[in-house]
Amino acid sequence: MADKRKPRRHRTGKRHFNILGQFTVIASVCIALLIADVFLVSVHKLHARSNTDLSVYADTKNVVTETIHAQRGFIYDSQGNIIAEDNHTYNIICILDENRLNADDSPAYVKDKEGTAGILSEILGIAYDKVLGYLTQEGKFQTELGDSGRNLSKEVKDAIEAYDLPGIEFEDSVQRVYPLGTFASNLIGYVSRDEDGTYSGKMGIEQVLESYLSGKDGYTTYQTDADGFVLPGMKETTVSATNGANVTLTLNKNIQETLEQSFATTNETFHPDRIWGAVVEVDTGKVIAWGQSPSFDPNTLDITDYSNYGSQVPYEPGSTLKTFTWAATINEGKYDSNATAEGYRYCYVSDENNNPVRTMDTENAYGCVMNYHNESYSNPTLDDGLKYSLNTVAATLENEYITPDILLDYLNAFGFFSNVNTDGILEEAGHLNFTWPADKINLSFGQGSTVTMLQLLQAYTAIFGDGTVKKPYFIDSIRDAYDNANVLYQGETEVVSEPITAETAEKVRSVMYKVANEQGGTAYNYRIPECSIIAKTGTTEVAINGTYETDYIISSIMVGLPANQPKYMVYYAFAMNFQNIGTRTEAVTNILRKVAQEYHLSDNMEESGTPVEQPSTVTSVTSSEMPSLLNHSITYANDKLSASGTQVIVLGSGDTVIDQFPKSGTTIDTGQRVFLLTDTQSFVMPDLSGWTRKDVASLWAVTGFAFEMENDGVVVSQSIPPGTTVTRGTNIRVVFG
Repeated sequence: MADKRKPRRHRTGKRHFNILGQFTVIASVCIALLIADVFLVSVHKLHARSNTDLSVYADTKNVVTETIHAQRGFIYDSQGNIIAEDNHTYNIICILDENRLNADDSPAYVKDKEGTAGILSEILGIAYDKVLGYLTQEGKFQTELGDSGRNLSKEVKDAIEAYDLPGIEFEDSVQRVYPLGTFASNLIGYVSRDEDGTYSGKMGIEQVLESYLSGKDGYTTYQTDADGFVLPGMKETTVSATNGANVTLTLNKNIQETLEQSFATTNETFHPDRIWGAVVEVDTGKVIAWGQSPSFDPNTLDITDYSNYGSQVPYEPGSTLKTFTWAATINEGKYDSNATAEGYRYCYVSDENNNPVRTMDTENAYGCVMNYHNESYSNPTLDDGLKYSLNTVAATLENEYITPDILLDYLNAFGFFSNVNTDGILEEAGHLNFTWPADKINLSFGQGSTVTMLQLLQAYTAIFGDGTVKKPYFIDSIRDAYDNANVLYQGETEVVSEPITAETAEKVRSVMYKVANEQGGTAYNYRIPECSIIAKTGTTEVAINGTYETDYIISSIMVGLPANQPKYMVYYAFAMNFQNIGTRTEAVTNILRKVAQEYHLSDNMEESGTPVEQPSTVTSVTSSEMPSLLNHSITYANDKLSASGTQVIVLGSGDTVIDQFPKSGTTIDTGQRVFLLTDTQSFVMPDLSGWTRKDVASLWAVTGFAFEMENDGVVVSQSIPPGTTVTRGTNIRVVFG
């Protein structure tokens, strides 16, 4: 039987039709109102909703554009420690124009100048009269309060806003901070504010990588009324900022800090004018540490010298250059370890090519080469010449085994007297003096011509390695701020030249072994218990006003370790009035021992057959990769870290990890402190006794709380007792000793 019921869709269809009709009517009304609003704005300059006359500010002067600052990229060391970062801060703005009113006609300007000055003076620590002077300026719409009113913390901003002061406003700002202070500062550089209010890198890595680090600011554009208030319904355009890329350097924080501690030791012992040094990985050219003294703190910009000593200050290197005279002679097949040479003086005249030619006629000689402090040795072997660092033997090799031109060819091939051109850092090429016989003979033992530490480091990669010269470099990688897997730049080992064979390099190292490990060798007092070393020392007379001053010297040393197959090289130099260094070598041995310990360098037996002194107890240290613990529970995090042997420190009372240090993917070692942040506003202060600057800086980095750190060494006191709950804004002072 046929179904006579009406289809349900007819009834619902009618209802839909009714709704559609109602919607059409409503939409028509809205469109009509919108058209009327636009008509009123465009034709009559009248804002329909607020009934505001727009004719007095319809031009561009009432279009406001506010900058959205991009976050500058982080700079990390090779282990993920933060070297440089942006802190979000605020600048205070004081509105002075009495025509500035709120919508209810209440003052939107500083009306009570005396009362406002008193409050701001107390909170900001500025003299009352100075603040009042800013607030009582005539004819100004607004004013700032100088440097003391810039880069304010959120805590300070909140404290001021609590008073609800009319006319006091804030604009977002960014402050570049350097948690590690003087850490390689002449290499890292700093960021400062330009006249137009923008920030940019002014020296070092910060300047070289400005295009990567700076990012791109965004902006918000909107229209206001005559009093500066935003009109409802007006168009607003926002373009988001693009944060700068993150830079990871090859520097190792542990080694860098030890190098700078060694500078402090040298300052205390010898009071030199300047110190500079570096640590480089031989096979790759990675610069592990790089520094100088005096340096500066980029947080305070107490700069006395803007030069990067290691690349921008050429100097006569002295006897550390002798190694290349020996290398050239050996590579030419002219070397005999047991052959002897003159050990007292080397007198010379000139041939038709201005080359030095040895003469026994001392009265008519062009000049005579003497050993340092006129030391005399009876018929030393050629090996002894390097062991005792004899100028006379160096002159013999250059002029009787090879020639000055051959030596110069080798020095050029090693990269001396030319810019290294690494990672864009500023440098000087040095100066070659090679015209007169004295110029040429002095070159054999490192006087008369100038080079840089960077050139020495590059050249010694061939001596300590397989004979190939590798360019030192500082930048490990540059990565996208939003995608760490997106590598924008990757540092790589670059072979510059092959001036000598691997066999020659090995032979040179065998002679350098005697310098450090045989009695009387000039580097004998630099030996360390962890492993054997090879070395070449240098004591350079410095030319002042055209005359060499024997009372003012540059003392230097280049060390490779371990001796049998060097993995790392350490260079250390300082300029001072002459003093007998003798056995006071702890500044250098401290950095050598740290390198050996950090990279687990050891050898069970010295090549001479004498056992190396070993510690009575050895703690087994293992390394592993730091996992990603963000958004995981503390229980999960502890479980993941249980096998690493690290000291886990939980910061805050939360249950979930919101930040971690070190970052995921970095290497962590047994006994290392690992920080897990669960709360951004407070944490319980740990007992910092015995912590290093690295540990405290890591706590600073992960919490964002400011720490005031004094001196070097390990923590000896802390202003906040262990177990105390610390809230954001608390002043935390830590003293090292």
